[in-house]
Amino acid sequence: MSTTRHTWSDVEVLLRGEQGKAADWTLAMTPGRMTGFLVTAVVGSALFGAAMGWWRAPEQAIYTAVKFPAVVLLTMVGNAMLNAMLAPLLGVNIRGRQTFMAVMMSFVMAAVILGALSPVLAFLIWNTPPLEMADQAGSSHAVILLSIVAMVAFAGVAANLRLYQLLVALSGSALAARKVLFAWLAGNLFLGSQISWILRPFIGTPGLPVQFLRDDPMHGSFFEAVVFSLKQLFTQ
Repeated sequence: MSTTRHTWSDVEVLLRGEQGKAADWTLAMTPGRMTGFLVTAVVGSALFGAAMGWWRAPEQAIYTAVKFPAVVLLTMVGNAMLNAMLAPLLGVNIRGRQTFMAVMMSFVMAAVILGALSPVLAFLIWNTPPLEMADQAGSSHAVILLSIVAMVAFAGVAANLRLYQLLVALSGSALAARKVLFAWLAGNLFLGSQISWILRPFIGTPGLPVQFLRDDPMHGSFFEAVVFSLKQLFTQ
């Protein structure tokens, strides 16, 4: 119990934007704090994933509760490696370890926000016509998909505002911090969205079976799916 309280108090520090402490943690992150942060990220994203998959079937909720944390962790690790090279080039001279810690803390904040939004998503799904209702399934699927995109975007923006403040504290330059943040955001967008596309389905598609992965996971892209859903929503 004391470990849980300690972990949550550390997360509260991040959410409040106490960048002095967060900057110190990038230099000397204890194994216990890192483990607590990673567990928090997994739990928060798993709750949101379970709510995501619930509309399709209980099995899909379980699958998505496993896959969504995998998306978060894979994107975090992939971008941390890329960002460690970009930061010095763009004027923020921090070490690879500091980059990883900063990126990890921003993902922890996003996962906590998504975990907090999971009851909202579950309520939305509870009040959405079932997937089996073929005459409404198309528009319902589009509404849920776009709502999820909006929630993920909100969590990402909030977390990256804190990340920007941390980069300013680490670099001492708002201009350099902005350049680094924009470069990191581009990496998050492209890597995270494509990883999520490969690991689909998260909600499930009307008429297709419940699956852990699609038979053709490398076909198409996340951005094509969002455009298709927008067209489907506004042309019906």
